Amino acid sequence: MAQKGDFAVVWSFAIASDEETRLSSPADRSISLATAIVKKLVDAGHIALFAGGWVRDFLLKHPSDDIDIATSASVEQVQALFPKTIPVGVAFGIVIVVEDDHQFEVATFRKESEYVDGRRPQRIEPATPEEDALRRDFTINGMFWDPLSDCLFDYVQGERDLKLGLIRAIGNPHERIFEDRLRMMRAVRYSTRFHFPIEAATREAILAHASALLPSVAMERVWQEFKKLSQFEHFDRGLLSLYDLGLLTTIFPDLKSCSQAEITSRISYLDAFPPSAPTIAELLELFPSYSLEQLLQLCDYLKLSRHEKDLVGFLHHARKLLEMPTQWAATLEPIEWAHFYSHTHSELSLHIHAAHLSAPERSSFLHNHETRRLSLMPAITRIQTQRPVVNAELLLTEGILPGKKMGLLLKEAERIAVNNNLDNAQKVLEQLKKSSFWS
Repeated sequence: MAQKGDFAVVWSFAIASDEETRLSSPADRSISLATAIVKKLVDAGHIALFAGGWVRDFLLKHPSDDIDIATSASVEQVQALFPKTIPVGVAFGIVIVVEDDHQFEVATFRKESEYVDGRRPQRIEPATPEEDALRRDFTINGMFWDPLSDCLFDYVQGERDLKLGLIRAIGNPHERIFEDRLRMMRAVRYSTRFHFPIEAATREAILAHASALLPSVAMERVWQEFKKLSQFEHFDRGLLSLYDLGLLTTIFPDLKSCSQAEITSRISYLDAFPPSAPTIAELLELFPSYSLEQLLQLCDYLKLSRHEKDLVGFLHHARKLLEMPTQWAATLEPIEWAHFYSHTHSELSLHIHAAHLSAPERSSFLHNHETRRLSLMPAITRIQTQRPVVNAELLLTEGILPGKKMGLLLKEAERIAVNNNLDNAQKVLEQLKKSSFWS
C-alpha cells in the first residue's frame, strides 16, 4: 500500500489470469474500449482514470459497462484527440466520446462553488483528482481506478465504507446536500440498492434538509430517482426509508397524515409484484383510495408521459373490475372480458391484483383468468387486429350509411359475435337484423 498526498490510498489489485475470460462479456468489451481511451489521453500527456460508480461496482464485483472517465484534459483537448464526440455538458467540462458505438462520458477534473439554487454550481474550475473527488456526493462514489496500472485511487475512504457497508457523504453532509438536494434521494437509492445503512451524520443532515427538497429539485429529476430506485429489489424498503427521512411526505403532502405502520401496510405487496411492473404502478400502492381524477392529477404533478397516464387510467379501471364482487362479475358479458384481455396492460393488471392475494388464492385467480382468456382468444385477436366479423363494408352493402347508426350496429355486431362465439359474418348479420338497432 502506498500513500499519495494527504488523502489518497492506492491499492493494487491482481489481474485475472484468464485474459480470454475477462474480455468475453459486454462489460469487458466496454472496459477494453474505455481503457483505450484512457491510454490515448495518458499518451497525450494527461491524467485519465475511471471514475465513480463503475469503480464502486468493480470493487463490489458487480460487472458494469457504464464507465465514466475523469481526466486533466479540457473538453477542447478531448475533442481534438477523438474523432467522434458529443458535447453534452461543455460548461461542466463534460463530453461524450464514442468508440465502436459505445458512449463514454469523459469529464475534466473540476471543483465547484457558489451554489445558489440547491442544484447547480455557478462556478466551475479545473482541479486535481483529489479536489475532484472531494466535490462528489458519497465516499463509495468518489474513487478512481487506473486501468493501465490496475490501481485504486481513494482520496475519500470509499473503499473503507464499502467494507463497512455504509452510505456516507464526502466531507460535511450538510454542505453536500446544500450543493445538490437531490443527493438526499440518491442516498436512499444507494442504501436500498446495496443494503447499506446511511451513516448517522449523513442521515441527520437529510432529516434536517428533507423539507427543502422541493422546489430546488425539479419534479422530473425526482421522478427519475423514483424510477432508478424501483429498478432494484425492495422498492418497498426504499419508499419506507424515504418516509422515515421526511422525503416522501415532502414529495407527497397527502401522506403526512399516514403513520409509518400505514405506509408499511400499503406497500407490503410490492415484493409480489411482477418484475416488469412500471414504477408508477408500484407507486400507486401509496394511494389506494384515490379516485381516477386524483390519480390523473398525481400523474400531472409528477410530469408523467401520456403513455404512463394511460397506464394509470387502465390500472384504475382494472382494479374496479377485478375487485367486483363475484356475483356481479358473473353478470359481465364475454365481450367485456374480451376487451379487457385484449388491452396491452391486462396481464400486468392481473398480476398486480394477484399480488394482493394469498398464495393459494393467487394461483386460482390467475388460472381462472387464463382459462377464460384462452376461450376468448379468437375474439381477442379480432379486437387487437381490428378485424371484426362484421365490418363497415358489409353494412354498406346492406344499405347502412356511415354515421351514428352504423357505429351502433358495428358495436352490437361485435357483441353478438363474441357473446355467441360466432365467426361467420352472415350468421352474425342475421341476428343483428333482429335487434332493435337495425330498425
